[in-house]
Amino acid sequence: MIRFASLGSGSAGNSLLVECGDTCLMLDCGFGLRETVTRLARLGRQPADLTGILVTHEHGDHLGGAFRLARKFSLPLWMTHGTWCAARESDAGLDLRVIGSDCPRVIGQLEVQPFPVPHDAREPVQYVFSDAVHRLGILTDIGEITPHVREILSGCDGLVLECNHDAAMLAASSYPLSVKRRIAGRYGHLENSAAAGLLSQIDCSRLQHLVAAHLSERNNSPRLAVGALARALGCAESWVGVATPDSGFDWRQIG
Repeated sequence: MIRFASLGSGSAGNSLLVECGDTCLMLDCGFGLRETVTRLARLGRQPADLTGILVTHEHGDHLGGAFRLARKFSLPLWMTHGTWCAARESDAGLDLRVIGSDCPRVIGQLEVQPFPVPHDAREPVQYVFSDAVHRLGILTDIGEITPHVREILSGCDGLVLECNHDAAMLAASSYPLSVKRRIAGRYGHLENSAAAGLLSQIDCSRLQHLVAAHLSERNNSPRLAVGALARALGCAESWVGVATPDSGFDWRQIG
């Protein structure tokens, strides 16, 4: 049985918890130390409950609080070699564990499968978590869906999926053209229709949970994101969850 919850998701910070038995992994930590502890408490957890921290890439909204949390509470910290090099952080006081971008490993009672994604970072990855029966896929911070991404996310029981922006809202925004191009480019972020398109290209027959994540507060809305995903699945909009910047989402269970 896998349980998962979000501390928050958006441009100001991202962090997710994945549990199986007494294993509790944090995926990314984009909040300051005090804020992270506060958000953990909302989910009934404290840093001492964590088995370790996994990192997707070096951008501050994903990595900003990870080093301080890992040092203060003596937590293992996993990331790719490229992410570590890009972070430019001293390894003093760190239990740093470098992972390959496509090499599965077992951490406690969870099998963790990183997979590479196109994004404007040094060696970014996303993850699938498994308890040998069920699979939870996490896909945020990706500019373009690749065949490998479709293959690895097919047949998941739970999916946290980036719906960063609505194309029309981004085009009409006050952002500089260069920023618009970066966000909408193949190394940027996933647009609502692209996220919905992924659902039509993978096996969703086992899907128990679908959560839209990493929504832009300026260039998207929960209504638009949820509507796009619900239409792709042919399900009620109320079935699709949303990870919010302030409170993420509460515990969900697969199994």
